[in-house]
Amino acid sequence: MVTPLLFSPNLRGALFMVVAMSGFTLNDAITKVASESMNMAQVMLIRGAFASLFVGLLAWQRGALALPGSMLQPMVAIRVIGEAGATASFLIALAHLPIANVSAVLQALPLAVTMGAALVFKEGVGWRRWLAIAIGFAGVLIIVRPGFEGFSIYSLLALACVACCAVRDLATKRIPQAIPTLLVSTTTALAMTMLGAALLLPMGGWTPMTGESTAFLALAAVLVVIGYQFIIMAMRMGDISFIAPFRYTALLWSILLGLFVFGDVPDLPMILGASVIVGSGLYALYRERIVGRRKTAAESAGPDMAPDGI
Repeated sequence: MVTPLLFSPNLRGALFMVVAMSGFTLNDAITKVASESMNMAQVMLIRGAFASLFVGLLAWQRGALALPGSMLQPMVAIRVIGEAGATASFLIALAHLPIANVSAVLQALPLAVTMGAALVFKEGVGWRRWLAIAIGFAGVLIIVRPGFEGFSIYSLLALACVACCAVRDLATKRIPQAIPTLLVSTTTALAMTMLGAALLLPMGGWTPMTGESTAFLALAAVLVVIGYQFIIMAMRMGDISFIAPFRYTALLWSILLGLFVFGDVPDLPMILGASVIVGSGLYALYRERIVGRRKTAAESAGPDMAPDGI
């Protein structure tokens, strides 16, 4: 009996990846809406508290909290520091830029991780992938457009987010396998909650919240948790080289949400730059498949392409 094409492992994995990307992007949209009535430190604090609760309960239920001392492992600490910088820069950029622009810049993350893996871990990267990296970051410059009309300093924060995420992902590769993923996620969520609390006063203090705004931030945290579960399911379902490119659907979701929720119409530089970045990323994935080195951009970079500090 032949398995129907719809139920092949690769297509199911691709569908799970699309669902994950929609969850992450909806989370971003909700966060952006919340930033209109409160500062991003408060958003980070409340959303992080809900996420810590949800992820912590899941980690406890699966026995991942049995060795809490692992939270102090050096690579876990470096990962959390990278995540802190990524989350703060991402949220501030998201509050001031169209969601599609921020998402487009973040599509350069796999290229940044590939470059970091080559420079820090001496992983083999041929001239074709180096060229793809250079072209991809040229696409970033098209979106950021430094020195031209339409440039925003907040675009540099989106680029800083990519750099911090690369540090996070490179540190993740060096975390011992014995440390459960859910323990790392719980540590990250708790750290981001504390960072939000620390930044609350410097960023304007507490704004009274309605039940509706609290519910929205709880929903945002749930969407992130769902997104990560679907990513795990996707990456375990089929071939990584087939499934990983579907993470770029995050850009499509962000354009649609930006258009219909915030009324943001993508301009020509954003569309051109995003096309260059996605094209370069897809070519880098193709080259990794050809040479048999899939880990660099397909596995080591979080497929969500955004901070997971929730």
